[in-house]
Amino acid sequence: MIAAEVLSTQTLAIGWLLYAPVVLWAIWRAPWVELFADTRRQHLLFGTVFSLFLLWLVRRDFEGGVSYHFIGLTVVTLLLDWPLAIVGALLAQIGLVLLGRQDLVAMGVNGVLLILLPVAVTEGCARMVERAQPRNPFVYIFCSGFFAAALAALLCVLAVLGVLWLDGLFAMPEWLEDFIGYLWLIIFPEAFINGMLVTALVVFCPEWLETFNRTRYLAAPWNDDGENR
Repeated sequence: MIAAEVLSTQTLAIGWLLYAPVVLWAIWRAPWVELFADTRRQHLLFGTVFSLFLLWLVRRDFEGGVSYHFIGLTVVTLLLDWPLAIVGALLAQIGLVLLGRQDLVAMGVNGVLLILLPVAVTEGCARMVERAQPRNPFVYIFCSGFFAAALAALLCVLAVLGVLWLDGLFAMPEWLEDFIGYLWLIIFPEAFINGMLVTALVVFCPEWLETFNRTRYLAAPWNDDGENR
């Protein structure tokens, strides 16, 4: 997460110009009729917002105006699908602003880098998996869960560093040359947390995952005679 003081006015404005239209689009595309008619989906949404809020509160603040926390949006995107994932993350982000743990003017930049980017990566991985139509649920768990979370964490870190480097207001640390080694300390926990949660949902509550094709993944295999094995 980036504080407003290490971002230029131009970057803050660009962040809002990119973030606001996508949020409005997500609100437009969200299945509100199904959400209001299904109390289970309402509980999932509210529980997700609260979980993200608590997860993002547990963070490490560094000197200079940046902080690190787990993202957690891979499992949220697979659970709610991308429109509600963005809406839920926005609500959690607003909660951080109300508590003073995030700058209001920096919501746009942080939203693009830490919400839209991981949601887009997860949605892209899930669509590629669905296009391949695998029948093994472990393909879904690994590619849409573990791999998507790891890739999202990597791209988020690189994007944040890129924005800070372009603005030039943040003093880059001296250990940046050894940053490749530190990347594993960020990527692996993010992949593990999201992947294990996706695995648990596939095993115990597959009906909760909006992106999980239960008909294909959990159907019994058929032999050549058309009988169940």
